[in-house]
Amino acid sequence: MWQQPMDLFSRSWRAIGRNTVRKRIVPGGIPACLILLLAGSLFPAGVCAQGPTVGPAPARVIFDTDIGNDVDDVLALSMIHSLMSRRECELLAVTVTKPDELAGPFVDLMNTFYGRPDIPIAVIREGFKNETGKFLPLAEVKDGGRWRFARDLPSSSATPEPVPLLRRILSRQEDNAVTLVQVGFFSNLAALLDSAPDEFSPLGGADLIRKKVKLLSVMAGAFQTIEHNNHYLEYNVIKDVPAAQKLVRLWPTPIVWSGFEIGITVPFPAISIERDFRYVAHHPAAEAYYLYQPPPHERPTWDLTAVLYGLQPDRDYFALSPPGRVTVEADGFTRFTPGREGRDRFLILDRERAARVREALVQLSSQPPGN
Repeated sequence: MWQQPMDLFSRSWRAIGRNTVRKRIVPGGIPACLILLLAGSLFPAGVCAQGPTVGPAPARVIFDTDIGNDVDDVLALSMIHSLMSRRECELLAVTVTKPDELAGPFVDLMNTFYGRPDIPIAVIREGFKNETGKFLPLAEVKDGGRWRFARDLPSSSATPEPVPLLRRILSRQEDNAVTLVQVGFFSNLAALLDSAPDEFSPLGGADLIRKKVKLLSVMAGAFQTIEHNNHYLEYNVIKDVPAAQKLVRLWPTPIVWSGFEIGITVPFPAISIERDFRYVAHHPAAEAYYLYQPPPHERPTWDLTAVLYGLQPDRDYFALSPPGRVTVEADGFTRFTPGREGRDRFLILDRERAARVREALVQLSSQPPGN
């Protein structure tokens, strides 16, 4: 019963001519164009004309970080770049809430290491002064008179300030398209809420956020008992309590919180730092980890979990609390009050999911750079 179709294909192939078509061979040695002709003759019109299934558009993300205070920010940024290489996200900008002159250059060297040196960076100018980052001096290390890690940003002062950059980036996006991942202090995003109309948008900050942002995934707070403490004061909140209070009061889009309890549930395996980054002589994430606190220490994955949920919310890595509302008290305690119409939810991680989350964090943060 195959004789007639094959005769047709043979005639068609000879008519096309070997000199006018570049022959593509599929497994088994059959020219690809013959397979297409066979499909066209055996199936109803339109069946083979359907194009390949198109997946969801890459998430468009802005990463707001206090990079330099802890090394989990570095691994989180590595994860974002890996997801970019997998065509699962696009990093629109990195904004920094640590006022350190080396914070911007360090972000720049990370972006350059992953082959994306032109991602916009902005660093806060004013605010609390905290300790110098243990690994930020990697931005100044030279080997043989050359930067160990290439970069072209000379200092944080050479970057724009965060709010104008955030407004410019947001104004250029489609509506309801941007995921904000905040893994540091609340300073930049609280200031964005207060921003006035400008040359980038006629909208004030809250209205611009409402129009362009679909989700804020934030690492902050604590929503379970921490070492018998039911009133745990989490670092990212207490470093700028007024900004945190403003954000929880005024933020106009859904917020999902990765609390302190999530990151400590899945410490980053030391063996991965020792082995999985050896594909280059010098890896900035691994060297930053060693400078911060070397293995066998296993650092909690606080910021990584906010990235994982924010950019892959449909992968069932986490359960979610019922909706409710987070408030920030005067001492920085984050209180969650359930309510059907609430804007906020927080992540819940059970033992079964934790193993899968840990594996995802390792694979994404250690993935070699790609196009």
